[in-house]
Amino acid sequence: MAIVKKVFEMEDLDCANCARKMEEAVSKIEGVQSCMITFMTQKMTLEYDEDSEKKIFKEIQKAVKKVEPDTSVNFD
Repeated sequence: MAIVKKVFEMEDLDCANCARKMEEAVSKIEGVQSCMITFMTQKMTLEYDEDSEKKIFKEIQKAVKKVEPDTSVNFD
């Protein structure tokens, strides 16, 4: 298992409370070691299992949309 740490841009994150809820939801996803979302910079700092990257990214998008449908994470 290779753990990597990367920072991703977020789009249309509306409030700090939503960021906190997303952080909690993403942290529960299998393969995610840690997640920190900063509302002011619109960034997500993520530590995760690189071997499950595609699955994890798909689950993160679902979790983010559940909290705030207009928000997205740019994994490119």
